[in-house]
Amino acid sequence: MCGMYFVDDEMEDDIERLIMMVNRERKPSAEAVQKSIPKLKARTVRPTEEAPVLAGYEDGVTCRFVRWGLPGFQKGQVIFNARCETALERPMFRAGVRNSRIVIPAACFYEWNSRKEKNTFRRKDGKVLCFAGFCQGSGEEERFAMLTTAANASMAPIHDRMPLILEESEIEPWLYQPDWTESLLRKVPGELSREAEYEQLSLF
Repeated sequence: MCGMYFVDDEMEDDIERLIMMVNRERKPSAEAVQKSIPKLKARTVRPTEEAPVLAGYEDGVTCRFVRWGLPGFQKGQVIFNARCETALERPMFRAGVRNSRIVIPAACFYEWNSRKEKNTFRRKDGKVLCFAGFCQGSGEEERFAMLTTAANASMAPIHDRMPLILEESEIEPWLYQPDWTESLLRKVPGELSREAEYEQLSLF
């Protein structure tokens, strides 16, 4: 699930704020922070496309573009999600989750119900969503995958899986504190708001 999400230029301020928040202890220059925030255009992101991710380095967090989807075992196969429950057990994902954790910012994401009707999910407070993920590879071969978990009350009527969504206070531990990894993989995401055009149309 979660094979499509949305980014827009209004996220740039939120991304800058998150980078400054996590970097307080590392004290990078304001110029370095500004250079680490790419210009965003409003678009839907799909697997195999590049998207902004937040990655933690010794001198601070930066935002850069990475391609979504790990190469699969079969030619042309793309693996864009990994289950939280088994990510640390599967050889394909283990090293990335242990050593190359990232945060994937999004304005909203989409999911379809059993009748193929589209639903849009956002944070209730309107802030940027922060998905937990990880990278593998390097240079032009670097790719990322998104971690998914069991659906919470907001998602359960639509689908049985959802992205692992981090709160702002969990971003620094996810990126920099390996001792937190297993507990964050078990967390239940907070409630989300849901929009569905088909429900609005059904009122008339």
